[in-house]
Amino acid sequence: MARYRIVPERSKIWAEGRSSLHPIKVETTGLEGYLEANVVDGHVEFLQPPKANVELESERLKTGNGLYDRELERRLEVRKYPRVRGTVRSVTTTDSGSTYHVQGNLTLAGRSHAVEGEVTARIVDGATIAFEGEQVIDMRDFGLEPPKILMLRVYPDVKVRGLVVAQLEN
Repeated sequence: MARYRIVPERSKIWAEGRSSLHPIKVETTGLEGYLEANVVDGHVEFLQPPKANVELESERLKTGNGLYDRELERRLEVRKYPRVRGTVRSVTTTDSGSTYHVQGNLTLAGRSHAVEGEVTARIVDGATIAFEGEQVIDMRDFGLEPPKILMLRVYPDVKVRGLVVAQLEN
């Protein structure tokens, strides 16, 4: 198995929550981690169980709105839990050969919860693989109650989309 390092400046997370007034959006780079896989006949193959880990500094989750950002920082307890972590438990290939069903754990604000969803993979070049997927998470699964800020109500479901670009380590 080859080891691929996630390229922080090319990998991104987008998150969109909803409030009673308008959407609340986060966009950031800075994902770190690794995965072990092989590329065979243009398809990505994983060990079973797979070895993959993705992390992000909690303080990178910013909306650009000071009021929202302070509330997000407080609720995520970024000083106590400085990193969001994702680990992969299983990966199965779907019929297309470029779409995978991934199961893993997401740790946010010190609490882990099982997550799963579909990701697509594409071979960027001989040494680079890109994975992309989207999932809706419920913040209450992580012990986070949706905030109420003044007259604004925030809903618990957050749509998270990720692009992970990984390069073969030498």
